[in-house]
Amino acid sequence: MKLYLLGQTMRYEAGNLCFLFFPGEKIEEETDLAAHGDFYAIMRFKRGKTQTHVLVLLGRAGKKSRAHATFSAEAKNPVKAGEHALGRAFLTAGEALCGFRPPWGILTGIRPVKLARELLASGLDERQAALHFTKDLWVSPQKATLCLHTAREETRITALSTPQSASLYISIPFCPTRCLYCSFISQDVEKSKKLLPAYVEKLCSELAAVGALAKKLHLRLETIYMGGGTPTSLSAPMLTQIFDTVRAAFFLDYLREYTVEAGRPDTITPEKLAAIKAGGCTRLCINPQTLDAAVLQCIGRAHTPEQFFTAFAAARAAGFTSINTDLIAGLPGDTPEGFARTLDLLLPLAPEGVTVHTLAMKRSSRLVSSGGARYDACGQNVERMLSDAYGRLDDAGLAPYYLYRQRNTVGNLENTGFARPGHEGLYNVFIMDETHTILAAGAGGVTKMKQPAGVRIKRVFNFKYPYEYLARFDEVLARKQQVEAFYDGSAAQNPRG
Repeated sequence: MKLYLLGQTMRYEAGNLCFLFFPGEKIEEETDLAAHGDFYAIMRFKRGKTQTHVLVLLGRAGKKSRAHATFSAEAKNPVKAGEHALGRAFLTAGEALCGFRPPWGILTGIRPVKLARELLASGLDERQAALHFTKDLWVSPQKATLCLHTAREETRITALSTPQSASLYISIPFCPTRCLYCSFISQDVEKSKKLLPAYVEKLCSELAAVGALAKKLHLRLETIYMGGGTPTSLSAPMLTQIFDTVRAAFFLDYLREYTVEAGRPDTITPEKLAAIKAGGCTRLCINPQTLDAAVLQCIGRAHTPEQFFTAFAAARAAGFTSINTDLIAGLPGDTPEGFARTLDLLLPLAPEGVTVHTLAMKRSSRLVSSGGARYDACGQNVERMLSDAYGRLDDAGLAPYYLYRQRNTVGNLENTGFARPGHEGLYNVFIMDETHTILAAGAGGVTKMKQPAGVRIKRVFNFKYPYEYLARFDEVLARKQQVEAFYDGSAAQNPRG
């Protein structure tokens, strides 16, 4: 797709608008209008004395559309006003060309809930905020309601954090197999068995170093999340070794939540569950993604629905009283009727949390690299799946508390976490909202430091792959010294009276 920006330089916003209707397309910015071909987007700003006129021209496969919008020269925030006018014109032209309107309107960012919280914090009530979403941003009433409901819960959760709060992410980048849609840096555990003992040893060494830093900086550890990959790819003794290290390295008196992403049901055993329970885990994730056997086979999940039920029952028997389950709407081979059957089977188990993801086309996934990606911009069937799921989860007593969006999801739709009161995944909210510092250990981990009394963010990256993490471990530890330097610098910028 050829993109022309005339009289303006909103390249990032223009590209995101193109993805709303033409996901997965390669966008090439051009200047020669005579060579625009048959697939193009032309976006022109023409400034007058009192108004700027925005014109959008779209063309594809012989069809054309055009639309315009205006914004005042006296707008308080001319950049934002220009983005909104461009969005309105683009959506009008896109709807005329493609026959649908994205339910999130002109919003292209990953955190619509952050905007909702800002509106409420500015003094608007929920009715006024909803009107801004629907009237000014062209968000559907259903999505506006979902966003504002989630914003209430996020505000309550983020209020738990203090300037000295922090969370911990423990990366276990190993899986039994690689799912069709997955883009995470994870290794096939069967091929990587020889790495596991050394990886766990180095991980524990890094955890000890991070724990020493946290104590020195007087950080209050609020949540721990062990993810991957699939942490339960490790043996029970390896898991115990990690849990024992965390207990020895960190001050845990302020800990509110300890999540372990068991993830794949085929990796869960009574011995591992016992180790996780003894290690202090308070929240367990068991993620079927779907309970349709044919769809599971299609996406490369080497387990059956029956294995999920067995794992769930074993977790209950082991004493876990807060279990989250992940589902993905839009998987290859799935239908609205099939997704409904998954809910029919899942809801009687009464999980404390259900996170509903929309399938995303990740460039590094096998789904995309094999040419099997389905860039469905309209996503009508997936929207049916989400709408049905949200209604049924609400009826079951679960409320939305966490929501974010990704690029190239089917229908430009969202990922939403639902939970029973008191079982929300606090870590999920803290990391998405950038509420406080997230300390990370393990291959692929990213430490994200948040200025205690400000908004500055700094990231420290670990090496992505386990073999690189092991070979360059001294560098991993050296990089962690940036955490102390960041906090020392923040203290200097914000001296206490």
